Amino acid sequence: MGSFDLISMWQQSGYIAKGVIVILLLCSIWTLKVAVEKLLAYNASRKESTEYLPHLVNYLKQGKIQEAIDSSKKFSKAHIAKVVSSGLLEYQSTKDQGELVMLDSTRRALEMAMAVTSAELRKGLGALGTIATTSPFIGLFGTVFGIINAFHGIATAGSGGLAAVSAGIAEALITTGVGIGVAIIAVVLFNYFTERLERFQVEMVNASSELIDYIVKRHGHVG
Repeated sequence: MGSFDLISMWQQSGYIAKGVIVILLLCSIWTLKVAVEKLLAYNASRKESTEYLPHLVNYLKQGKIQEAIDSSKKFSKAHIAKVVSSGLLEYQSTKDQGELVMLDSTRRALEMAMAVTSAELRKGLGALGTIATTSPFIGLFGTVFGIINAFHGIATAGSGGLAAVSAGIAEALITTGVGIGVAIIAVVLFNYFTERLERFQVEMVNASSELIDYIVKRHGHVG
């Protein structure tokens, strides 16, 4: 009875099976690349946003709008800073055009900034989702061709039985196993980063609402 040797199975696999495994390995490398990039970006955004908020609150309490805008430039990776600074810039440029115009323009600027920032934070997650859903099917594709080759070999040799077909099927199933393994990693990472992104989006919405409330109080009731 032969031992479970991945190297020998790789050597005995057909070109299609090898091609499928290479594709899956590339998918796993891309998954890890995206994961590292997202982890660094999300951690930096979280850290800088936490550091930015006390500065923002302090400047707004003192009515120093320009200082609040300038301070956001020091926290270029902070998702809250990107959104709030856009709203403050619009507020600065429209505050003399009437309260209704100013408030409407500021809200639209905040919504646009949230959409752009969310898109930036979401970049790469689509690839993780695609890899998570397609990897098992890519592996299954290799398995199907591997089994076809195994039975073709049996038909050519004129011999059958479990012993004759089991080795070929074992080699063919490797691609499915690799595909499922890559998919599991991609799914876990996709869900993790999606959850963090949703938290960021909630924080941006809350920060935008707080800024609008601050502007309304600063200018009195806006009808």
